Parts: sequence; C-alpha cells; structure tokens
Amino acid sequence: MPLFERYLSAWVVLCIAAGIGLGRLVPGLFETLGAMEVAQVNLPVAMLIWLMILPMLLKIDFRSLVEVRQHWKGVGVTLFVNWAIKPFSMALLGWIFIRNLFSGWLPAEQLDSYVAGLILLAAAPCTAMVFVWSNLSDGHPGFTLSQVALNDLIMVFAFAPIVALLLGISSIHVPWETLLLSVVLYIVLPVFIASIWRSLLMQRRDGAERLQKTLRRLHPVGLAALLITLVLLFGFQGNQILDNPLVILLLAVPILIQVYFNSGLAYWLNRKLGVAHCVAAPSALIGASNFFELAVAAAISLFGLQSGAALATVVGVLVEVPVMLSVVWIVNRTRPWYESGNRRSEIG
Repeated sequence: MPLFERYLSAWVVLCIAAGIGLGRLVPGLFETLGAMEVAQVNLPVAMLIWLMILPMLLKIDFRSLVEVRQHWKGVGVTLFVNWAIKPFSMALLGWIFIRNLFSGWLPAEQLDSYVAGLILLAAAPCTAMVFVWSNLSDGHPGFTLSQVALNDLIMVFAFAPIVALLLGISSIHVPWETLLLSVVLYIVLPVFIASIWRSLLMQRRDGAERLQKTLRRLHPVGLAALLITLVLLFGFQGNQILDNPLVILLLAVPILIQVYFNSGLAYWLNRKLGVAHCVAAPSALIGASNFFELAVAAAISLFGLQSGAALATVVGVLVEVPVMLSVVWIVNRTRPWYESGNRRSEIG
C-alpha cells in the first residue's frame, strides 16, 4: 500500500486542523466559496468531487461483468450485504446511537442531518480503495473487478431510491430533484465519461500501458482534491466542532460498528457457502467499505456545506483507512480457520 494512502487518516486530521484554522482566519473566503452554487450544487466542491471520482472509475472495466457467473456465490453474498443489509443496518444504528443514546451530547438541530449523512455513507459501496484492500488480502482480481463493476452499475439505479426510502423512513425530507441531480452528476456522468475515456485509451496497441500511465498521473490529483475538499468542509464546520468536539468521536461509533458487522457477515456467509478465501476476503471488504466521495458530494448537494450530514460523511473518510486495514488483518489472520471449514478448492 502506498505510503500516502497508508497514512491517509493522518492527512485527514491535518486537513481538519487546517480547515478549522482557515475558517476562523479568513471566514469571508469560505462564505464566497459556499455561495458559488447552481441548482443547489456547490461548484468548487463539484469540481473537486469529479477530480476524485473520475480516476477511480477509470480503473473499472465493465467488460469484466462476464466474470460474475464464475464467482456467483461470492457476488451474491456481496450484493446481499451491500444493498439489502448495509444501508438499512446503518439507518438502524443511526436511530439507536444518534437519535437516542448520544442525543444529549449532540446539537439537537443537527440530529436528523447526522443520521442522513450516515445513511448516504452506507448506501454507496466503495469503488477504488477496494482494489487496495483486495490486493492486501490476496484477493482474486477477477472477482474484485467484476464485483466493483456490477456495484457501480447497480448504483446508477439503486442509490437514489434506497436513500429516498431510508430518509423517508427516518422522517427526513429530501427533495427528489436534488437527489436525482446528485445521482446524474456524481454517478451517471462520471461513469459514462470514464467508460469512453478508458475505451479511447485502450484502442491503441499500447492501451494498457497508456491507461496505467494516465492513472499514475491522475492519482495525486484525486488525493489532492480529496484533501482540499476536507479543508473546505471543515472551514465551514469549524465552529460547530470547536463548540462540541465530541461530535466526531460519537459519529464514528455507528460507522465502526457497521463496518465490522457487515464485513463479518459477508465473511461468515461466504464460509457457509464454501467460497474460496481469495473471493471471501475481498467480498467481506467490499461489503464493509463505503464510496465516501459520492456520500460527501450527495450530502453537500442535499443538505449544504455546513450541515451535519456533510460532517458525518467526512467522519467516514477519517476512519476508512485504519478500520479497513484492521479488517484486512482479520481476514488474513483467520484464513486457517476459514479454510478449515471450507475444504472445497473451487472459487465461489
């Protein structure tokens, strides 16, 4: 794992400090940036989100969907956890912790917004970082690529309905037009553009080499866009955090529970179905991780830069690397236990 990604949480903490400091030193700058909106979409943040998302989607080869049949058990488990369990379990955890157990320590006016941010975080499966986690756990690359491609395809159609349903169940009003605009702007268009871009790169004889060169060039751009977005978000959230510093820790609790619950469930179900460890490991990791770039963008579009929803999604960024590295460690260390109950050697 590259050095920068390994210490991503440390860079996030530095961006939190920088954002809070700059927000207090130059509040006028952040007010100007926050006012740059068209149809409830903040233009600076939208540009940064695109710089984050496009390099990730460029890695996806949708032709790999043909491999889904070869790994149908692992794919089925991951889809079940990603779309039938994770968003709904997060909505439940948000209700238990944010609206009840922790409500006395959180700003009352932001409780609904925090729950909305958690739901947005859980409703989109991770895309890019999954390749890192899969590699660290010796996962089957064909399964990982086909699963991510399938999740991206499903996300185009399922993200908005699931989010609208869960926010409605949680009695949180969300304008459909804004939610659909977020889906088009941050899922449909980037997927379309990345697919065309990848096809153009791969048409040449040295297509694979050109693609890798492009990805290497875009990689630092995507990371820089992520960190700048965090500085911007915390520039707006600074006063709220300083007034209630416990908020980040409390928001992290349901996120951590969700990650370990969903990864454990996917891992256990794969073992019960006799799926090979090289598929079960990335299945557990895909089942647990989140597409936090999309969640951040949707939270800002729906609730604004200064909302609790935006802050809740950013907490997901903060805990993503250390918690997923711990899941990688767990699936690697438990491989003998896993294979003791699964002597079949075929890939699920």
